Formats: sequence, C-alpha cells, structure tokens
Amino acid sequence: MKKQRAVKGANSASAERTLAEQTSFSPRFPHPITLAVDIGGSGMKVMALDAKGNPLTERLRTPTPDPATPARMLAILDKMWEQMPACDRVSVGFPGVIKHGKTWTAANLNPRWIGFPLQATLEKRWKLPVRMANDAAVQGYGAIEGKDVEMVITLGTGMGQALFTNGHLCPGLELGHHPWRKKTYEDYLGRRGLEKYGKKRWNRLLAKAIAQTAHTFNWDHLYIGGGNARLIKFKLPDDVTIISNEDGLYGGVALWNYPD
Repeated sequence: MKKQRAVKGANSASAERTLAEQTSFSPRFPHPITLAVDIGGSGMKVMALDAKGNPLTERLRTPTPDPATPARMLAILDKMWEQMPACDRVSVGFPGVIKHGKTWTAANLNPRWIGFPLQATLEKRWKLPVRMANDAAVQGYGAIEGKDVEMVITLGTGMGQALFTNGHLCPGLELGHHPWRKKTYEDYLGRRGLEKYGKKRWNRLLAKAIAQTAHTFNWDHLYIGGGNARLIKFKLPDDVTIISNEDGLYGGVALWNYPD
C-alpha cells in the first residue's frame, strides 16, 4: 500500500515548532494513532502512523548511545516521545528475541537488556498500551504481501531475520546467530563482518547466504532491509527485493492486528 506524504517535521529548514506542536489530529485522520518505535544498534527512530499505517509525521532519528543500556536509551526515547503528537498506542521493534513483553536477547546493545520488562516499563512511563516484536519482524509486516512463505533479513549492526507464512509470523527465530561456514551469519554479514572482509567480499558472502537461506527455508520471496542493504552491488534474483528502512516503522500498526 502506497504511503501518504508525511506532515513536515522538526528537521525541516522552515520548521520552528516541534512535531507535536505542528500536528493537530482531527477526525480526518483515522484513529487509533500509533507511535511506531524502531530500536536499532546504531539508531532509534519514531514516527506517528494513522490506523491504516500511513505516516502522520516525518521520521525522527537519534543515534543509539554507547553504552546502550536501558537507562540511557529510555531517557533518549522519552525525549523523542515528547516531540511526537498525542497517540493512542505504541508499537516497538527491538533487535532481539521478545517474549511476554521482555527483551530476552540483545546481542548488539547491552547485557542489561537481557530479561528487561520493556513493555511494562514503557506503559508505565508513557501511560499508553504497548506491543513489541523483533525489529526484523516489524519491518517484515511493513513490507510483505501476506501470501506464501516470505522471509526478511536486515543488514545493519547485526543481522536480523523474520519468517512469515501467509502473513503469519514464526516468532523467535534468530538466523543471525545460527552457525554458518566457520562462524555465524552475523559474524560475516553484520557490521563486524563488513569491516573485517570489506565490501567486495561481503557482497560475495551475502550472495552465498541468500542461496543458503533459499535451500533452508524454501521461501517464495525474500526481502532485504537494514542500513547496509544499500551496499549490495550484485544483481539480485527476481524473488528478492530491497526494502526501505521506514518499513521498520510502517509495520508497527500490524502488531495490533494479531492477538497479544
């Protein structure tokens, strides 16, 4: 579904007010309004979406702090939330396994995230209902067609992955940490692998990984996202598509279409 043009945001040269001050929601915007939050190893993004997943604001991005502890990141998210218009609910994509509202893994952030009750924490701080999923899963919801077997991989600080069958997510998969060759997929295709092997070899390894996932998961279509997808230099097969990073926000509305 084609997204509508976003309302001009705080990064515009002509803007003098915050996003919250600029945007006055009226009945013409279908409710509920969702605050989509995309947490990554290198950046944190937020955007307000209408009930159909169309953007109501521009994307607001802030670099992820180092160390990326819950306390430091939550303080930054609070400041970003204050710049957004009033919303009805919150959707969060997080780079790790999510179970029962807690962040069970956080390989590219900080060990203090392991077992952290992020859903309950945000609900208490922001006084809004919150739903969460792995960040690759949320990006997938924003990109997939919802038919057959569709797979998403994200190439950034680490390597994220999500698998869907007829639009339904298979949760808990962490392909990035699965053994591949002599290490793991993430060791070769995440930021560390890119820096170690260089762009040319990284592209060759990615081509081999795509072929391996096709044999392993028998997907009908593969979507590739993440900040490093822009570095792909080889011709992709017809059943492989590069997707926008903003799909990691657009997919937030879909979290409310399924049982919690």
